[in-house]
Amino acid sequence: MRIKSSQGTGHWIQVQQPDDDRPDPATADIGRVLSSAVRAQNLVILTGLGTSLCVLKDGKRAAPTMWDLLSRIKKIFNTADIVDGASEGARWRSFVAFANVPEDTEDLELLMSRATTAADFLPDNDAKKVRMLIDIAEEIIRDEVNFMDETIKVPVHEAFLRRVARRSARRARTKIFTTNYDTCFETAARRSAFVVVDGFAFGSEAYFDSSQFSYDVVRRAAGEEKSDFIENLFHLYKIHGSIDWEFNQTSGQIAKRPDTKKPLLIYPKSTKYELSFSQPYIEMMGTFQAALRAPNTTLLVIGFGFNDKHISEPILGAIKANLSLNVVVINPDVEEASDGGAKSNGYLSAVGSLIDNGDARLALIAGKFEEIVPMVPDVIAETELERHAERVRNIGRANG
Repeated sequence: MRIKSSQGTGHWIQVQQPDDDRPDPATADIGRVLSSAVRAQNLVILTGLGTSLCVLKDGKRAAPTMWDLLSRIKKIFNTADIVDGASEGARWRSFVAFANVPEDTEDLELLMSRATTAADFLPDNDAKKVRMLIDIAEEIIRDEVNFMDETIKVPVHEAFLRRVARRSARRARTKIFTTNYDTCFETAARRSAFVVVDGFAFGSEAYFDSSQFSYDVVRRAAGEEKSDFIENLFHLYKIHGSIDWEFNQTSGQIAKRPDTKKPLLIYPKSTKYELSFSQPYIEMMGTFQAALRAPNTTLLVIGFGFNDKHISEPILGAIKANLSLNVVVINPDVEEASDGGAKSNGYLSAVGSLIDNGDARLALIAGKFEEIVPMVPDVIAETELERHAERVRNIGRANG
């Protein structure tokens, strides 16, 4: 791992094995940055694909990358060609031709965006064909991101929640915003005895109601008037939808349906900017923007590449306007993405430039989610409820 912060050396430094005589400067700087983050009055966390890539299924990575999705779409198209007796690759060539992108494109979002736009302008027969191919591609995306089941373990997510989501009653609840469709955080929360406030009412018929985010949970002993806020609770905002959300056309409500065949998702294409201004996303984005403007706030960004303009712009705007906002960006390729070169990201380059000019509020860490979690300090010790839950889970394990 590597870190760049103006309070450290001001340039990128590599984590080294600690010397017997002195601590490693990079490790110490990362520890300082993360310790300050979890102790912030308001902790806001933004996560992207990078936080799901550590999840394994049968020893292999469970979460698909954009390249994985693109490869899967090609494979399914080719299989359909063979079944129909067409030449292999016919569907793919037709799809990229309609979208007017190179046949060897590696940009799934560009492909889906242009195909969607083309469907609105092509003649009826061609428009019908391209819409059919888009539907197939979206179905493949839905299937690939729906990878969680009871056999999959999420120890990194569980450890992360224990470190960031248990908060003193004097501090605001942790807000986790994610662009991921999967249910890794929900699964980790359930297995670690955390309460998730995600906008859905508690009960068997869970419908989205944004007022849920204004509620809290307290512990009250029988016969006592005193109430204490429970420790294990956080807010979860899924700003691109979720694999277990379903829109009810009749009632106009959004329900939580774990086995839905029509999940409510914002797919990787240009229309996601337009869709982000519809319900329930607009309320979540409004909350995100308001949280970034609140005083004494730390934004911890993990596994998000700053490729979504509707998310990146509010972050950069808040950095410029809110002098009490601290931002820590963690991603494996953040060093190259922030160097101002040909392959760099404009938003991350701006953050890097501010650090170069002495902005002590910002830090960049080149590392993976699973590498950084053990370095996040556990501010509040393990609760008795968690210890009991772990004992119950371990019943019978010793004897196989």
